[in-house]
Amino acid sequence: MNLRLKRRWIIILSALVACVAVVAGSAHAQSGLVGKAVKLPPILLSSGMPLADAPLELKAGVYYEIIIVSDGSAEMAISGAEFFRNLWIDEIVINDIEIRPIGLDSIEFDDEGEAEIGFIAIKPGRFELRAPGTEPLLVTVQ
Repeated sequence: MNLRLKRRWIIILSALVACVAVVAGSAHAQSGLVGKAVKLPPILLSSGMPLADAPLELKAGVYYEIIIVSDGSAEMAISGAEFFRNLWIDEIVINDIEIRPIGLDSIEFDDEGEAEIGFIAIKPGRFELRAPGTEPLLVTVQ
């Protein structure tokens, strides 16, 4: 085999190895999203009560699930447009109905019930979730 042909084969094999490494790296990077979700403590919507016992500390890129529970003591909504817009929301489950929204501004409960939200925090920052008559729930994403 002449030197020119050897060099060509070395370049082709190097490119092939680089492509395999990129594909394997992409698959490994995505594998964290198909694992089990990190379950967060529930948020309770109850007239005059705090939303949670402690602020939420999240990490960007991690898949989380949180349940929002209303005890039906009052018609209440939880809002946090700035927080919700910095998430990728996989689904919201209400009464075994799965909703796959493009975005979210708030969730309102007219009666008792619960909604489960599966999401990935995207953008680091400090955010607030609010409900009328309660202190805001601080959410930090790192």
